[in-house]
Amino acid sequence: MSAQFPNFIIIDDSRLDCFIAEKIIQNSGTYSNVKSYMEAAQAYEEIKNGIIGDSSTMTIIILDIQMPVLNGFQFVEVFEQLPKETQSKFAIFLFSSSINENDKNRLGNFPSIIRFYSKPISKDTVAQMIEQI
Repeated sequence: MSAQFPNFIIIDDSRLDCFIAEKIIQNSGTYSNVKSYMEAAQAYEEIKNGIIGDSSTMTIIILDIQMPVLNGFQFVEVFEQLPKETQSKFAIFLFSSSINENDKNRLGNFPSIIRFYSKPISKDTVAQMIEQI
C-alpha cells in the first residue's frame, strides 16, 4: 500500500451501523476520507458518475449484504459492469450480522469482493482491510 491512507465508503441501511463504522475508522487514524450511504443505489450512481473514487487514492467500500432496494450482491453485480479503470479504484468488503451458506457460496462469483466480515466492524478489521488492498 502507498503511504497515503485510503478513502472509505460505508454502504449500510442502518444509520447506527454507519455511525459506528465511521467512528471506528476515524479513531483508527488510517483514513483519508470517510462517507456513509444508507442506499446502495445512491453510492453506485456517485461511483458511476465519478463523484467518488476519482482520486489516485484507493477507496475501500464497506458493504452490507442485507439492504432493501439494492442489496449488497446486487450492488456488486452492477459495480462489476463498470469500466475496469473505475473498478480498480475500489476494494469491496462485504459485511453482515448473519450470513447464510447460500450467501457464502455466492462470494466466489464476484471477483471484486475481497473478503467477507461479520459485523460489527472493529479497529482490527479496518487494519486488516487496509493490509489487503
